[in-house]
Amino acid sequence: MIADPTGDPDDTVPGAIRLCISNDSGRTCRVPFGAMLVDGKPDLFSQPHFLNDARIVYPRPTLPLLFVQAASLHSGNNDQRVGTSVFRYDRAADTFVQVYRKLTGRNNNQEVRYIGSGRLRGAIISAEPTSDAPFGFWITVNRLADGAYRPTLRYRSATRYGDGNPLAVIDSEMPNIQRRLKLWQPGQPLPLPAGPCPLPHIVAGALWCSGSGAGAGA
Repeated sequence: MIADPTGDPDDTVPGAIRLCISNDSGRTCRVPFGAMLVDGKPDLFSQPHFLNDARIVYPRPTLPLLFVQAASLHSGNNDQRVGTSVFRYDRAADTFVQVYRKLTGRNNNQEVRYIGSGRLRGAIISAEPTSDAPFGFWITVNRLADGAYRPTLRYRSATRYGDGNPLAVIDSEMPNIQRRLKLWQPGQPLPLPAGPCPLPHIVAGALWCSGSGAGAGA
């Protein structure tokens, strides 16, 4: 723990962490994690202090990728800089190559999600708040093409910021995402989140569960 550099110096926060994959006992790191949280010039929030996720994912059965998400210190308003990076191993060059990178905050329901199964298997979806009214989210779907993740869809969400929907934005937008990608159409069973979703129905173009959004039809 270290003294909190963003608030009361009597408070403590977790210290910086070093992310490394090494084959020489840590003397050198094989994966370029160092810039995960750098946004322009290095600053107080450029170092990872929290490891949110680290796992091997398989967009295709024979293609393993390393998915890593790390976060900075919390700022005075409790926001964080969150970095998501994905790497593939280049066997011929014996090195790791970054194939996706995204920086977000966390205070406004931002999310970056790897889709591990289903019609969108292998896609990475991000949700970020818009900066103008009506306040919603920019939804971006990235898919592998020519060895790297590239955007295949970007649109302004039907989900509105502060609408009271308890679902994560990506879950509430999944019918829209799949409809725009021609993977789902109205009349078919709704694409549902992984957790419980009783009485799924559409309200103002977004997915809701249970009795929320009374008056909307399925």
